Amino acid sequence: MSEKFSPALLAARAADERVAECLRDSRSFLLEAGAGAGKTYSLVETLRYLLISQGEKLRCQNQRIACITYTNAATGVINSRIDGNQLVFTDTIHAFCWSLIKGFQSILREKIAVLPAWQEKLCEEPSIEKQRVEYDLGHRRINGELISLHHDDVLALTAALMPSEKFKSILAGKYPFILVDEYQDTSREIMNAIKENLLGRAGGPLIGFFGDHWQRIYDETCGHVNHDALTEIGKGANFRSSISIVKVLNNIRPALPQAVKDESFIGSAVVYHTNTWAGSRRTGAGGGHWKDDLPADIAHQYLCKFIEKLKTDGWDFAADKTKILMLTHNTLALEQGYASLAKALRYPDKFIKKEDEYISFFADKLEPACGAYQRGRYGEMFSLLGDAAPKLISHDKKVRLSKIMNELIALRHDGTIGQLIDHICANHFPRLPEAIMRRENEAAAQLEKPDEEVSESVKLTRQLRKISYQEMIALDQFIDGHTPFATKHSVKGDEFENVLVVLGRGWNKYNFDQYLEWEGSGSVPVDKQDVFERNRNLFYVSCSRPTTRLALLFTQKLSCMSLQTLKAWFGPDSVHSFAP
Repeated sequence: MSEKFSPALLAARAADERVAECLRDSRSFLLEAGAGAGKTYSLVETLRYLLISQGEKLRCQNQRIACITYTNAATGVINSRIDGNQLVFTDTIHAFCWSLIKGFQSILREKIAVLPAWQEKLCEEPSIEKQRVEYDLGHRRINGELISLHHDDVLALTAALMPSEKFKSILAGKYPFILVDEYQDTSREIMNAIKENLLGRAGGPLIGFFGDHWQRIYDETCGHVNHDALTEIGKGANFRSSISIVKVLNNIRPALPQAVKDESFIGSAVVYHTNTWAGSRRTGAGGGHWKDDLPADIAHQYLCKFIEKLKTDGWDFAADKTKILMLTHNTLALEQGYASLAKALRYPDKFIKKEDEYISFFADKLEPACGAYQRGRYGEMFSLLGDAAPKLISHDKKVRLSKIMNELIALRHDGTIGQLIDHICANHFPRLPEAIMRRENEAAAQLEKPDEEVSESVKLTRQLRKISYQEMIALDQFIDGHTPFATKHSVKGDEFENVLVVLGRGWNKYNFDQYLEWEGSGSVPVDKQDVFERNRNLFYVSCSRPTTRLALLFTQKLSCMSLQTLKAWFGPDSVHSFAP
């Protein structure tokens, strides 16, 4: 079908015209754009409209349009599409907030003094009357000359300053237009401050929100935004997916129906479940979030056989064609080669979100620094190591550093995590984070004690030290998306030709059988609304990634109600039992 007459294009144009009306009428708005609707396109078109209609006025009054994003990658995409126009300030929410508050040094010191997260640090330096407040690497530090802010502090301080009339006046004077990309990922604290202090304010600014609250999958974020001063606009288009997939998405989300780009592009969307397996499923012992899932080895067998089946159905499992989205962590860890790490850390967020100090150091500093060293990018290596990088003074020190790094890289392939840590400690390079040193010292002090007599922290450190560092490399590659597999967060915003979603237990915050039952009954307990939305959003994000083919494989047992829900969404002929 010619794009000129594409149903998706007609729906998109209608939504974009409503945005233009809001701009002409000086009304703040919220564009709710479902998966594949072309949200970024609408955002860029809005910027272009403002640059044409308001550019000269902005230039004369020394003002700019603020475009707030949530990743550096998104910032780069938007800047490239507007040719880096200097009338637009495009940056992350943290950079934008810091640009607003950094001139309020004395007030910042007053606010920092009462922030709960700073109370322990302030005991080290009780007087904070003259220090310069800075935000650079995102680490909390304080001394007689400097206060360095954490990323969370920047948002908290901005929210604390927002009620000030002087602050609001300066903000509106600099940025009469503020556009927020992925608005649903804004912290609750910042969004509440915007709603209470900026939306509907007589002196502006005009605010435009672009996003989709059904794609909110991060904790402590605002989700959908309601306000009397906001005009909500639904963008009912899908430029990404085939008819079969869009039909499923529309059944899941009837309140925002999407029109397809090409009515001849059929594709496929199917569901397979494992209810007929006759063996004993997991009982939830040691954590109820495993209940009713297949044992890990059986789940692995099912996945392998299911992939074989899909290949015979025409699926191409090349990494650039197909993504396997794992929403069950026992299968994921086994497939990816970090099962011991997953077992030791127990909760997925500890390693997938890098909440454990060891994982954070290895994934964010050591692994990328080793990669830079192997590519001969020594400046990049030091930059990645940050405070851990030494100052090279002599040739001898350079030779010594090369020897340390070569030994370290060798240990990455044939040593344990403990051996790697010991090598770093023995050579004093790179400098280990204080949190890891505390855990290492605590474990060393209790070396002779059996596991039953030590703390959980020491027990965990002992377990981690025994694990092959190869598992850490496998985990890091998985987190960074260098495999056919993916986590729930790593594919948000991406698209692939084919997507296989494996759904089971193991995530303590997700139970898809329960979610499907709630959807089928149309009744969600009042105290479970957050749980329901968390499961719904992840399910929707997962199902909306493919362009052509979608397949779901449930390793957890599904109730009759859940199966009925899936049949209502996918069609009764598209829901099947699967047995290897």
